[in-house]
Amino acid sequence: MTGDSSYVKDRWCVFDGFMVFCLWVSLVLQVFEIAEIVDQMSPWGMLRIPRPLIMIRAFRIYFRFELPRTRITNILKRSGEQIWSVSIFLLFFLLLYGILGVQMFGTFTYHCVTDDTQPGNVTWNNLAIPDTHCSRELEEGYQCPPGFKCMDLEDLGLSRQELGYSGFNEIGTSIFTVYEAASQEGWVFLMYRAIDSFPRWRSYFYFITLIFFLAWLVKNVFIAVIIETFAEIRVQFQQMWGSRSSTTSTATTQMFHEDAAGGWQLVAVDVNKPQGRAPACLQKMMRSSVFHMFILSMVAVDVIVAASNYYKGENFKRQYDEFYLAEVAFTVLFDLEALLKIWCLGFTGYISSSLHKFELLLVIGTTLHIYPDLYHSQFTYFQVLRVVRLIKISPALEDFVYKIFGPGKKLGSLVVFTASLLIVMSAISLQMFCFVEELDRFTTFPRAFMSMFQILTQEGWVDVMDQTLNAVGHMWAPVVAIYFILYHLFATLILLSLFVAVILDNLELDEDLKKLKQLKQSEANADTKEKLPLRLRIFEKFPNRPQMVKISKLPSDFTVPKIRESFMKQFIDRQQQDTSCLLRRLPSASSSSCDHSKRSAIEENRYIDQKLRKSVFSIRARNLLEKETAINKILRACTRQRMLSGSFEGQPAKERSILSVQHHIRQERRSLRHGSNSQRISRGKSLETLTQDHSNTVRYRNAQREDSEIKMIQEKKEQAEMKRKVQEEELRENHPYFDKPLFIVGREHRFRNFCRVVVRARFNADLLGLVTYLDWVMIIVTICSCISMMFESPFRRVMHAPTLQIAEYVFVIFMSIELNLKIMADGLFFTPTAVIRDFGGVMDIFIYLVSLIFLCWMPQNVPAKSGAQLLMVLRCLRPLRIFKLVPQMRKVVRELFSGFKEIFLVSILLLTLMLVFASFGVQLFAGKLAKCNDPHIISREDCHGIFRINVSVSKNLNLKLRPGEKKPGFWVPRVWANPRNFNFDNVGNAMLALFEVLSLKGWVEVRDVIIHRVGPIHGIYIHVFVFLGCMIGLTLFVGVVIANFNENKGTALLTVDQRRWEDLKSRLKIAQPLHLPPRPDNDGFRAKMYDITQHPFFKRTIAVLVLAQSVLLSVKWDAADPVTVPLATMSVVFTFIFVLEVTMKIIAMSPSGFWQSRRNRYDLLVTSLGVIWVILHFALLNAYTYMMGACVIVFRFFSICGKHVTLKMLLLTVVVSMYKSFFIIVGMFLLLLCYAFAGVVLFGTVKYGENINRHANFSSAGKAITVLFRIVTGEDWNKIMHDCMVQPPFCTPDNSTYWKTDCGNYAGALMYFCSFYVIIAYIMLNLLVAIIVENFSLFYSTEEDQLLSYNDLRHFQIIWNMVDDKREGVIPTFRVKFLLRLLRGRLEVDLDKDKLLFKHMCYEMERLHNGGDVTFHDVLSMLSYRSVDIRKSLQLEELLAREQLEYTIEEEVAKQTIRMWLKKCLKRIRAKQQQSCSIIHSLRESQQQELSRFLNPPSIETTQPSEDMNAINQDNSAQPETSSQQQLLSPTLSDRGGYRQDAGDAGKPQRKFGQWRLPSAPKPISHSVSSVNLRFGGRSTMKSVACKMNPMSDAASCGSEVKKWWTRQLTVESDESGEDLLDI
Repeated sequence: MTGDSSYVKDRWCVFDGFMVFCLWVSLVLQVFEIAEIVDQMSPWGMLRIPRPLIMIRAFRIYFRFELPRTRITNILKRSGEQIWSVSIFLLFFLLLYGILGVQMFGTFTYHCVTDDTQPGNVTWNNLAIPDTHCSRELEEGYQCPPGFKCMDLEDLGLSRQELGYSGFNEIGTSIFTVYEAASQEGWVFLMYRAIDSFPRWRSYFYFITLIFFLAWLVKNVFIAVIIETFAEIRVQFQQMWGSRSSTTSTATTQMFHEDAAGGWQLVAVDVNKPQGRAPACLQKMMRSSVFHMFILSMVAVDVIVAASNYYKGENFKRQYDEFYLAEVAFTVLFDLEALLKIWCLGFTGYISSSLHKFELLLVIGTTLHIYPDLYHSQFTYFQVLRVVRLIKISPALEDFVYKIFGPGKKLGSLVVFTASLLIVMSAISLQMFCFVEELDRFTTFPRAFMSMFQILTQEGWVDVMDQTLNAVGHMWAPVVAIYFILYHLFATLILLSLFVAVILDNLELDEDLKKLKQLKQSEANADTKEKLPLRLRIFEKFPNRPQMVKISKLPSDFTVPKIRESFMKQFIDRQQQDTSCLLRRLPSASSSSCDHSKRSAIEENRYIDQKLRKSVFSIRARNLLEKETAINKILRACTRQRMLSGSFEGQPAKERSILSVQHHIRQERRSLRHGSNSQRISRGKSLETLTQDHSNTVRYRNAQREDSEIKMIQEKKEQAEMKRKVQEEELRENHPYFDKPLFIVGREHRFRNFCRVVVRARFNADLLGLVTYLDWVMIIVTICSCISMMFESPFRRVMHAPTLQIAEYVFVIFMSIELNLKIMADGLFFTPTAVIRDFGGVMDIFIYLVSLIFLCWMPQNVPAKSGAQLLMVLRCLRPLRIFKLVPQMRKVVRELFSGFKEIFLVSILLLTLMLVFASFGVQLFAGKLAKCNDPHIISREDCHGIFRINVSVSKNLNLKLRPGEKKPGFWVPRVWANPRNFNFDNVGNAMLALFEVLSLKGWVEVRDVIIHRVGPIHGIYIHVFVFLGCMIGLTLFVGVVIANFNENKGTALLTVDQRRWEDLKSRLKIAQPLHLPPRPDNDGFRAKMYDITQHPFFKRTIAVLVLAQSVLLSVKWDAADPVTVPLATMSVVFTFIFVLEVTMKIIAMSPSGFWQSRRNRYDLLVTSLGVIWVILHFALLNAYTYMMGACVIVFRFFSICGKHVTLKMLLLTVVVSMYKSFFIIVGMFLLLLCYAFAGVVLFGTVKYGENINRHANFSSAGKAITVLFRIVTGEDWNKIMHDCMVQPPFCTPDNSTYWKTDCGNYAGALMYFCSFYVIIAYIMLNLLVAIIVENFSLFYSTEEDQLLSYNDLRHFQIIWNMVDDKREGVIPTFRVKFLLRLLRGRLEVDLDKDKLLFKHMCYEMERLHNGGDVTFHDVLSMLSYRSVDIRKSLQLEELLAREQLEYTIEEEVAKQTIRMWLKKCLKRIRAKQQQSCSIIHSLRESQQQELSRFLNPPSIETTQPSEDMNAINQDNSAQPETSSQQQLLSPTLSDRGGYRQDAGDAGKPQRKFGQWRLPSAPKPISHSVSSVNLRFGGRSTMKSVACKMNPMSDAASCGSEVKKWWTRQLTVESDESGEDLLDI
């Protein structure tokens, strides 16, 4: 118990001890049950609930983590925090829609009952058939038919348990109902109930937005969380799961190896090595491709024969039919194949391959299967699994399968975990509910397992929960509901997301291959087609016939040949230009422009010729590379000197910022790249250091080679584009009909130019400028035409409605004008910019022809399944014109079809899976599913006559039959038939049934029928298929669509660092300056208010008050309810509190500062609405004021997101996902509209059935859109399809017109519904998932990321808020240096160590913005580039551009530094020259004085030095050495004061740096004075006097000074600032 390694301190030991205790409790309970002290089905059995948790010990043994415990703990903690945050986000939306549901609907207790219904005596016979909700208001909802009245069943005495637990009575029930609807299970029936009880618009708005936000956006954030977490830890668990190694192909003598490009290729092995005892001829035959193709063709024939099997009737003998004989023949053939391979390869060599093991298993199983007693038994699985061998036919399919299932340990571990979870939860549910009466779903373990598996697949999980809730009673219902919801939440959102994450991880490339893939992809993109399209290259097949002209007005003595028109046109253009230049008589500037225009054609041709012939690197590029090399050599040498001297060792240790770290990394990298090996090696380095330096050198030289390859790729792309232009120009010159619309209109004809102007004119605005004027007109016309089609129905047809024909004529006329203009401007087909140059142009012509034919034909009678009806269906494609007219919509189409290959491969895999199970189902269940509709009849001979069948009145009510009461019913004839919607009599019907099951709709009915009519053991069949289809098949679609979306966005090949960089750039675009004014300077009243309003406690208090006010909406505010008045009064109190909050913020921040924040504006708006509501509430006090008060509270509830960081991030994810998916949603709606129009034509008059009713039908386009939206969610779409397949004798046909029959269309319904469900549900909706996954990492990064975190951005926003005092979002360039000096933490710039970095950053801002104003995003972008390792984070082209910019900045900063140093040197020389001149002048004066004293001897006096000289000497003695105190920071463009000071020095006396002391005893010295004009750089002129005392020493000291300056300047040493340099 005590000690460091005690038993209780280990969590696993504590868990084991708890499980032992539970086992003993279960043992004691079992003894009591044997002794009959306790009933076996008593609630005491719940004590056994913890027992199934013992399987966790098996998980601990199976999943052996080889990582440290701390790392595993950190990973689980981080992922747990993310899942918890997303759960809170989901709870926020559940609470929001729960509140809205309570206030918008309330109770659903009004039903249509018979007029004689008495309170307290409501039975099944008193309800309408089917049970119908109604509205108590006469003008809204559904009104009961005659003989029925609308009554509240709760007032009639029904209990809550009898009425059901779904509804919006109060907040708890409302949240429960919202979660059910968000699971897309049963939501449409809730909407139909709301439509019958309340206004129609309210129901549509509530439920459609609920599905969109909760089911399609918010719940998919869970997938994003799991994918991000899984991507983060996959490297950590790589050792446990294994890497992607090569696999051996045993069907051939080849082996899979991964090539350098990241793909898989077959590499031949040593075929000459003998492996078996077979003769060489047999071994050669076995290894030949002909043998393998023969075997695969035989497998294909066997699959076709097995798929041709069908049910021939009960009297047919199935034992020895032709299919059995064919199976025996194929089995013998494949047995001989296996024996031949064993003979040739040897048994050991044969079983060494996993594929051969699979073939051997099939051989053994099929051999046993042909035994008569085992034929058509469970061994049939081995026969149908032969189809898996056909995967070897397609290398692409084989490669794809290996990518998905090759690393099987990950997917296998997840499958084992899922199965174990089902077993554990089934055992727990068995112990919880086995004793509940009237509940047979959990009486045995198989039933419990089927129920929990049903919840996992979400099919009918609401029915399982509702039955359990009704059985356990009203008291335990909330606990049971929470249990099922938590299990459903984990199973459907987390577990299924894990499968998607595993599949995405299998499709992910390794990090070391992504860079190479990027290079190869860039090369592939650059390798544009040099050849023109085939429609243009067809002119090359004809002989050249250039347009020739004849020169006239020449003497007739000579015969002048014809000359090319293009050649003469150049001279005509030049002559016209010369004439215009002479006529204008403009100054020289205009003449130069004329000369330039004359030479433009020649220069353009010369430029093209040079571009085609120049090498990869131009002279300019080589010169620039030499400059960069020279500069970096100096930098490298100075960096080495700094490292050897240890200049930073004496400074105190301080954590360096990311800016400093990245700056030194770049300096070191460039010094290694441009330096030689001999220069990098120093004496004191060890062997390890030298080895590391050598590896770094090799790595950087590889990077340099990579840069060269990128430049070559760019050059290759330019050359390809130019060659293509040259080819086009040659065709234009040599073929007169080239680029002539319809071969009639000339290239430069006035009419064509006019058409071009009309076609290409557009707005200059951003939004309106997306398309041209003509396209805008056609978009409006198309929308109006679609609106007109919305009014069409089988009862109001366009052929018989003149008002609808107007819109048809307008559309055809406008489209005719549009196409004529575009054809005249760009051509039809044989022109470079032809109308029909892609699929969009073909679709335009097709839509136009269909509309024109229909308008001209306008058939009055349209028979069903005729050509006229097909024409009407094709006419419904008209909304697809929007895809062609809007560029962003075309992008959506490209995103859909760009991943067609992978989607096609996934479809083949799923079809293969369906074919395997369909063939098995036909052989086992054919003819066995038919049964009499009377459940009391067993044999077919007794299935005749009539019987009474009960009618299902309602699924929601739970009424019990009274004694002697019968349910409503009617008499029907007995029929021996298959189930209505499916059967397995042939492969076609079986495939259709399995396709419906694959969508997880209707599989429960299939399971129940198979178990009831064939046997319980066969229930395994459908469970296995659903598990494979649901967990692997459907998640394959999600994974492939996400992977293709990432590939189209360019993020599929990005490494982790590059993806983080892209996310960072996207975050920086959205980031905005803080709209928070600074704190008042004084400590007055405003400052105190500011401190109060900004305190975290104050903000949390306000958030709690908002939640408290939202709780007031837990019940519906009804004017007739007495509880509404006190709730509204409490809301008034909360409103005044929020008014006080807004007032305090306005006082603290001032009105202008308060208005700067959008959040404050929103709070002010809601508070103002609250004040208006308070006034109206006390003035009117009616239902409308209560509704307004509830709306104000809901609006304020949204402010919770702004007060919680996690909710704000996740809400930003959803909002940005909506913004980015706008065109995808529009595209989905356009497809929905096309299918709705077609559904009205095909199924507008179909009779009502099981799911086609007054709510769901195709009688109009509006109702068809509602039905299709329901199908998108998968809500009983298969039942609607079968209702639309109804055929005679169950309907009334009519061969004259389709609108007079109530029959359906079998083939049309099959293609219509299946194609719609696949396109929308499997592809379009998964694009939304891809967008959410992309945006999740954008907003939900953590502090562990190496790039800028949210704390860094927040710190920068605060500093920007201090510098940008005017809150304009821009600052002058010279203020950037103050902003950089204020930054701290990871963005801090240390001026003692990183002065050069500081200069580079300042100059970058000045260079990019020309010294003007810079914005918030400009500075933030510069900091982001400086804070990352661009070699790892940037992509290739962006990397080259960034490095070129940084090289230029370094070069310009170095030039400025040299320029300023030279200026100071000139100042110093001038100062010394002035000193020398003053010395000579003083010596001359002294000599003249002595000479005059000698000639005229003065009187004897005592001479004292002058005061001026003493002062000069004192100044000289106190003057410090300027050479050692120079400031090394060069001036930048923002420091204008330095430039003004230099310019003003010309007319001012220079500063004296020192004076020479006069000798105590003057001696005669001879001096030669001469004036010399010196010019340095053509900028400064001065006169110098050669009067230096020691010129040699001065020259030496000057040289040493220059050397010292270079060393200090380039090694970035920290010196004191000089007076004449830049002061930062």
